[in-house]
Amino acid sequence: MPPRRKIQPRSAEHAALGEAIRRLRKQAGLSQEELAELADTDLTQIGGLERGVRNPSYSTLVRLATALRVQVSAIVGLADEIGVEG
Repeated sequence: MPPRRKIQPRSAEHAALGEAIRRLRKQAGLSQEELAELADTDLTQIGGLERGVRNPSYSTLVRLATALRVQVSAIVGLADEIGVEG
Protein backbone atom coordinates (compact mmCIF):
# COMPACT_ATOMS: atom_id res chain seq x y z
CA MET A 1 0.00 0.00 0.00
CA PRO A 2 1.44 3.41 -0.95
CA PRO A 3 2.04 5.94 1.79
CA ARG A 4 -0.78 8.34 2.55
CA ARG A 5 -0.41 11.86 1.25
CA LYS A 6 -0.33 14.67 3.71
CA ILE A 7 -3.39 16.78 3.17
CA GLN A 8 -3.00 19.64 5.62
CA PRO A 9 -0.50 22.38 4.72
CA ARG A 10 2.38 22.95 7.13
CA SER A 11 1.15 26.50 7.68
CA ALA A 12 -0.86 29.26 6.03
CA GLU A 13 2.40 30.55 4.55
CA HIS A 14 3.19 27.17 2.99
CA ALA A 15 -0.35 26.98 1.59
CA ALA A 16 0.01 30.45 0.03
CA LEU A 17 3.39 29.57 -1.48
CA GLY A 18 1.95 26.37 -2.91
CA GLU A 19 -0.97 28.23 -4.44
CA ALA A 20 1.42 30.77 -5.95
CA ILE A 21 3.44 28.00 -7.56
CA ARG A 22 0.25 26.35 -8.84
CA ARG A 23 -1.07 29.60 -10.34
CA LEU A 24 2.22 30.41 -12.03
CA ARG A 25 2.51 26.86 -13.36
CA LYS A 26 -0.97 26.99 -14.85
CA GLN A 27 -0.34 30.48 -16.23
CA ALA A 28 2.75 29.05 -17.97
CA GLY A 29 0.61 26.25 -19.40
CA LEU A 30 2.62 23.53 -17.69
CA SER A 31 1.55 20.29 -16.06
CA GLN A 32 3.12 19.26 -12.78
CA GLU A 33 5.13 16.67 -14.70
CA GLU A 34 6.45 19.27 -17.12
CA LEU A 35 7.38 21.66 -14.32
CA ALA A 36 9.15 18.88 -12.45
CA GLU A 37 11.19 18.02 -15.52
CA LEU A 38 12.07 21.66 -16.29
CA ALA A 39 13.01 22.33 -12.65
CA ASP A 40 15.01 19.09 -12.40
CA THR A 41 13.01 17.87 -9.44
CA ASP A 42 10.63 15.04 -8.69
CA LEU A 43 6.92 15.13 -9.47
CA THR A 44 6.12 14.33 -5.84
CA GLN A 45 8.11 17.43 -4.82
CA ILE A 46 5.92 19.63 -7.05
CA GLY A 47 2.71 18.08 -5.71
CA GLY A 48 3.88 18.48 -2.12
CA LEU A 49 4.88 22.08 -2.68
CA GLU A 50 1.55 22.94 -4.29
CA ARG A 51 -0.32 21.31 -1.40
CA GLY A 52 1.81 23.26 1.08
CA VAL A 53 3.10 20.13 2.80
CA ARG A 54 6.74 20.47 1.62
CA ASN A 55 9.19 23.18 2.52
CA PRO A 56 11.25 24.22 -0.51
CA SER A 57 14.91 25.10 -0.24
CA TYR A 58 16.14 28.30 -1.83
CA SER A 59 17.78 26.32 -4.63
CA THR A 60 14.44 24.62 -5.34
CA LEU A 61 12.74 28.02 -5.53
CA VAL A 62 15.42 29.22 -7.94
CA ARG A 63 14.95 26.16 -10.18
CA LEU A 64 11.17 26.61 -10.11
CA ALA A 65 11.47 30.30 -10.96
CA THR A 66 13.79 29.50 -13.85
CA ALA A 67 11.41 26.83 -15.14
CA LEU A 68 8.45 29.21 -14.82
CA ARG A 69 10.45 32.07 -16.38
CA VAL A 70 9.85 34.38 -13.44
CA GLN A 71 11.99 35.82 -10.66
CA VAL A 72 11.97 34.16 -7.24
CA SER A 73 10.54 37.45 -5.98
CA ALA A 74 7.51 36.94 -8.24
CA ILE A 75 6.75 33.62 -6.56
CA VAL A 76 7.20 35.03 -3.07
CA GLY A 77 5.30 38.23 -3.91
CA LEU A 78 2.34 36.30 -5.25
CA ALA A 79 2.41 34.09 -2.14
CA ASP A 80 2.29 37.24 0.00
CA GLU A 81 -0.71 38.52 -1.97
CA ILE A 82 -2.48 35.16 -1.63
CA GLY A 83 -1.75 35.12 2.10
CA VAL A 84 -3.43 38.50 2.49
CA GLU A 85 -6.44 37.31 0.43
CA GLY A 86 -6.72 34.08 2.36
